[in-house]
Amino acid sequence: MTEEAADTDRRVPRGWLAGVRRNLGAAFSGLGNVVAPALCLSCHDRTASHDALCAGCWQQVAFITPPLCHRLGLPLPFGGDGLQISAAAAADPPPYDRARAAAAFGGVARELIHDFKYSDRHEVRRLLAHWMVRAGSEILVDADILVPVPMTRWRLVRRQFNQAALLAREISRSSGVRFDPSALVKTKRTPTQVGSSAAQRVANVAGAFAVTAAGRRRVAGRNVILIDDVITTGATVGACARALRAAGAQRVDVLVAAMVADPRRVDL
Repeated sequence: MTEEAADTDRRVPRGWLAGVRRNLGAAFSGLGNVVAPALCLSCHDRTASHDALCAGCWQQVAFITPPLCHRLGLPLPFGGDGLQISAAAAADPPPYDRARAAAAFGGVARELIHDFKYSDRHEVRRLLAHWMVRAGSEILVDADILVPVPMTRWRLVRRQFNQAALLAREISRSSGVRFDPSALVKTKRTPTQVGSSAAQRVANVAGAFAVTAAGRRRVAGRNVILIDDVITTGATVGACARALRAAGAQRVDVLVAAMVADPRRVDL
């Protein structure tokens, strides 16, 4: 080390530059909160940070936590030793291996998803994806590919975005699992599922999804996680899972932001 460098080293304490960077970052963050205040994504009151909920809205989210049905991801009233399977899963096993959801579909969670899906509130995706990564930690560990539930080209042109694909991209950034937006396609238009019974939903989406020729090479022998915003009856993710299975996927799990999580339902 030269004498000049040694003098410089003595004058600048170790860690000084890192401290300056932290202080500058905090200053710019504070300035950003003045220019664009951090607001709750639900009620729009002031919050401590961006892309978050205030304490009051946070308490209104019914997060889904163990004990869970191993297959459907439904909350169970009590736990036990080993893997727990709900009566719904035993009576009608789903075509996918495991489903996990961050929250029950209702209240603030429902409002956030509807704002994201129908009102172009894209900033909501970061919070939802964060919740999904936490809820899906068990299935993300050895996953190979994230595949979003697709839309038809016509629906995508009309809406301009696929909310499942946006969530999958965010989850990929956080988890490091590869995002594959084009492996699975929707091959036919289907009527809206809103207001349909479980049987009608299954009939609506039967044969509506397929894996592309190129997608087959990427899916075969892989552990796939199917990403969507909500599981209501499971008809859509079930149809997608069947297509991925037919293409040779080794395992198909499902990860969503919310599900209709009443354990008394048998149509999930």
